[in-house]
Amino acid sequence: MPTVRRFDHVGITVADLEAATAFFVGLGLEVEGRTPVEGAFIDTVIGIPGSRTEIVMLHAPGGGTGVELSRFERPDARPGSPAAPANELGLRSVAFEVDDLAGAVDWAAAQGYGLVGGIGEYEGVWRMAYVRGPEGIIVALAERIG
Repeated sequence: MPTVRRFDHVGITVADLEAATAFFVGLGLEVEGRTPVEGAFIDTVIGIPGSRTEIVMLHAPGGGTGVELSRFERPDARPGSPAAPANELGLRSVAFEVDDLAGAVDWAAAQGYGLVGGIGEYEGVWRMAYVRGPEGIIVALAERIG
């Protein structure tokens, strides 16, 4: 039976690559690279002939699981549901541990990205909040407090 060796990255398709990249960099991720991708490889993998996308790979300082942001130049992107609630089927959030939850939430608010609900505390161990980031991406931010 095949075995997963590691969790590599989460891919997020966006319309505004610059805004999404700036948001995640503002949270503290670092850009690993940026490149256009087109040709037989991508056409085969995603099953969309003639596609062209530009991707930005981001990682937390020190590495770990990455975030791949992609913007399609061809074909045009299909609209998603930027106001999807947490219980809508599909990938709903991407989560990060932060060292200062209040500071991260304040930073996001100053950038125009508000809370989905409120700041909650789980059993004296975690403080957590959902922020609705660019294009409706729900970003879970958690701070270990215990």
